[in-house]
Amino acid sequence: MRLIILYGGTFDPIHNGHLAVATAAQDAFRTDVIFLPAADPPHRPPASASSSQRAEMVELAISGHPGFSCDRRELRRAGPSYSLLSLREWRAETGPRQPIAWLIGMDSFLGLPGWHAWRELFELSHFIVVDRPGHGMQALPEALERVCAQRWTDEPERLEDAPAGRVLRLQMPLREESATMIRAGLAEEHGLRTDLPQAVSAYILRNRLYATGV
Repeated sequence: MRLIILYGGTFDPIHNGHLAVATAAQDAFRTDVIFLPAADPPHRPPASASSSQRAEMVELAISGHPGFSCDRRELRRAGPSYSLLSLREWRAETGPRQPIAWLIGMDSFLGLPGWHAWRELFELSHFIVVDRPGHGMQALPEALERVCAQRWTDEPERLEDAPAGRVLRLQMPLREESATMIRAGLAEEHGLRTDLPQAVSAYILRNRLYATGV
């Protein structure tokens, strides 16, 4: 079965780095990428834009990108946006044999032991981990290192011959963009519009988000 790649995140706002990561995963696995904006991520500070605004920006950013789509299920579900619940839903909808992978930045992967019922995530999906500036493999927490010890692979096809449980480090050029830096730049009216898809910049201006007049 063809791998399903889920790309969860706050996307506050979605930027060109997110799109580059999704494109690299799409190219490596020759499959579609599904963006899952979080409504209320419990392990992060509250988002600056509303969940519906962030989802709308995702849809604007991926418009015209073949194979990219947006899944709003976390916006429709009450309570914290636990990745576990989304993966359980996807597993129930696609069946026990369907290969599913969660696309994640290394910075977020390092924090996985702080996620709700994080060990169960490996029973529901693979992980595709993308390097982030300043976050390397040597910083892997001990608990996560133990869980991942026998799961690493550098062969994309290994994620297609099992439904879940493997971890692949996706090789791609490091991207410097971060939503935190972009929000700070927008708030200081630096703009940073080159880091954002044009349609997202226009949406931020139109809705006066991030205290800016980009």
